[in-house]
Amino acid sequence: MTGRHDPHAGAVRSPHHHHHGHGHDHRSAGGVPVRWDRAFGVGIGLNLAFVLIEAFYGWQAGSLALLADAGHNLSDVAGLVVAWGALLAGRLAPTPTRTYGWLSASILAALANALILLVAMGALALEAIQRLQSPEPVSGGTVIAVAAIGVLVNGITAFLFMAGSRDDLNLRGAFLHMAGDALVSLGVVVAGVLYLHFGWVWLDPLVSLAIALIIVAATWGLLRQSLHLTFHGVPAHVDLAAVHAWLKALPGVSEVHDLHVWALGTADVALTAHLVMPAGHPGDAFLGEVAATLAERFHVQHPTLQIEIDGLEDGCQKPAGLE
Repeated sequence: MTGRHDPHAGAVRSPHHHHHGHGHDHRSAGGVPVRWDRAFGVGIGLNLAFVLIEAFYGWQAGSLALLADAGHNLSDVAGLVVAWGALLAGRLAPTPTRTYGWLSASILAALANALILLVAMGALALEAIQRLQSPEPVSGGTVIAVAAIGVLVNGITAFLFMAGSRDDLNLRGAFLHMAGDALVSLGVVVAGVLYLHFGWVWLDPLVSLAIALIIVAATWGLLRQSLHLTFHGVPAHVDLAAVHAWLKALPGVSEVHDLHVWALGTADVALTAHLVMPAGHPGDAFLGEVAATLAERFHVQHPTLQIEIDGLEDGCQKPAGLE
């Protein structure tokens, strides 16, 4: 379909070993290192145990902050399970009906995590407002001790996901959950100390409300990015204009059109483009070099390039700003 002058011209997929970086760092089929399995297992185990401890002592101490934090931690255990499930689903082999497998499960998990966290914080804020209207005394010593354990548990779990949160939206959702929990627990510790010193019964719900608002603000970016990727938006780390300019500057390329970049999953980016090359097909070595550079420079793991001689007009609308 690319022209009558060159029998070798056509839709060409760049060689597998050039554009898939799955052979390093013990990566899964979804591009995420399998070492994260350990992080999820440890995080879920630690937080589930802490939920039971916190709920029991929160009930004993009559602390809304502890009880609310226990509920929040339980929602985060569910969030970790969802994120881990998405990671495992991304490793499933492609099928004739799902040619990219289940890679997009990680995007849906990130979106689910954002929604779970926002709902949990909304419930916490509502309960805190109600408790502010009729504050009750709490057992400050118990609150401080249990919340301090929470700072440790949640801090350790957040640390497990900190490195991966920079590059993977699914792991970032897990990290935000745990970092948010650590912040909540720290706030409860502070509230407990001040309550022991000053006897301010309204401080416990007030701190809960303030922390809920802080976490909602921090989670908004995760929600926005996961929604963006759900609707096949260009990943934030990919500069589409720079990709277009680089492809157009390649030797022998006179025009680039039908350029599309989207996320297959939170760790996998796909690209398709038509390269108009009047001299004909440049050969597999050229495509291999292009794929390698796209992976290294733009973090695109799944490029598909179609070589055209005359340039075909298929009516695909060009994004604004790409000339």
